[in-house]
Amino acid sequence: MQQGLTEEMYAHVDEYENREDYSDQERLAIQFAERFALEHRTLDSTFFAEMRRHFSDVEILELATTIAFCLGIGRVYTVLDIANECPVTMK
Repeated sequence: MQQGLTEEMYAHVDEYENREDYSDQERLAIQFAERFALEHRTLDSTFFAEMRRHFSDVEILELATTIAFCLGIGRVYTVLDIANECPVTMK
């Protein structure tokens, strides 16, 4: 368990909208990561106003940087066919 993340939460992160074990802040961070990865052009001022209700500007920058790094390194691993010990399934 790292920073309050349980195995159960990790196993069901793709169901974050319907699970009670995530805080509002955690749900928003997951939504940010999902939209950043899949539909980044929809991240508008309305979304960032909601983000600023739960996160500081520094925290938003840290989240965005971490998400970008994870996406990038995931692509590197895919291109180089490096084994992934933690498979992710898509909805």
